[in-house]
Amino acid sequence: MARQGLAKRGKALPLDRILAGDCIEVMNGLPEGSVDLIFADPPYNLQLKGTLHRPDNSRVDAVDDDWDRFDSFAVYDRFTRAWLKAARRLLKPDGAIWVIGSYHNIFRVGAALQDQGYWILNDVIWRKSNPMPNFRGKRFTNAHETLIWAAKSEKARYTFNYEALKALNEGVQMRSDWVIPICGGHERLRDEEGNKLHPTQKPEALLHRVLLATTNPGDVVLDPFFGTGTTGAVARKLGRHFIGIEQEEKYRRIAERRIAACRPYDKASLEVSTSRRAEPRVPFGQLVERGLLRPGEELWSMNGRHRAKVRADGTLIAHSAKGSIHQVGAALEGAPSCNGWTYWCFRRDGKMIPIDILRQQIRAEMREG
Repeated sequence: MARQGLAKRGKALPLDRILAGDCIEVMNGLPEGSVDLIFADPPYNLQLKGTLHRPDNSRVDAVDDDWDRFDSFAVYDRFTRAWLKAARRLLKPDGAIWVIGSYHNIFRVGAALQDQGYWILNDVIWRKSNPMPNFRGKRFTNAHETLIWAAKSEKARYTFNYEALKALNEGVQMRSDWVIPICGGHERLRDEEGNKLHPTQKPEALLHRVLLATTNPGDVVLDPFFGTGTTGAVARKLGRHFIGIEQEEKYRRIAERRIAACRPYDKASLEVSTSRRAEPRVPFGQLVERGLLRPGEELWSMNGRHRAKVRADGTLIAHSAKGSIHQVGAALEGAPSCNGWTYWCFRRDGKMIPIDILRQQIRAEMREG
């Protein structure tokens, strides 16, 4: 759960706020080990030379702001190492970080992550379904960006909501290539003249997937390059806390208005599919101890071909086998293994009921307690 009270140094964590200033200085002033996840969209150092025009000679609204300009790769590398060091100090032991970038910077960032002790878990390709064309016709159309997902350390027990991502993907494992359109329509923030308010605004769909996958409700998500607040907007909707850092006042104002207009989803809507491995372990013997099943009571296989008796120590005995619910089921079926929870049933009022119903009943009591 997120840290709600005082942090380790006795300093209150500025939850759900946008902090003004240089990201490295601000991060160094925050409590150590207080953040669950960091999403970083740092300057890409695009090294643009001159103005880019379309074939009709109209000017392309490209990234040419001062915050994306660095004198050399060496300067950019020093900046990258500094903010990654500050970010790692803020992460909880089981925390993780996402960094997004393009071919201009992501490989340099990846090396810096590994040099500082982060443990890379995946690189994810965000494939843009509607990329900007290559107007000069001298290279391939740049239709993707790369995200690096890394744990604070190799031994970190990072959050990954595998079943939720699988459900999001219609029951199929989520792959590391994500097809999501760039911002457009009502989502793209523009001024009164129709110009983009921020040149690198990320789509909320991208942040939705990142936060759904690697955080839980109540977690603290920090974005050191907050921009117009996509991370904060999605965090607020999904019941996560955010901390934003942004040095440009105009972006802070936009982000504050944007997030204030967001309505959090209700608590029931934030519940996601979870892995059975994440559920509390319930030994079969606990069902016997609790009196939910009695010693001597018969269990029946789902296919109705086999039956066994419950023993006081939580094992089963059949005419040709004895042992755990899994061992006896495997022996009767002549199979190498068996999930006893889905194999065995008990009778109540003439109906056959899977024993897993009783396990889920105990788990529900444990969650309520």
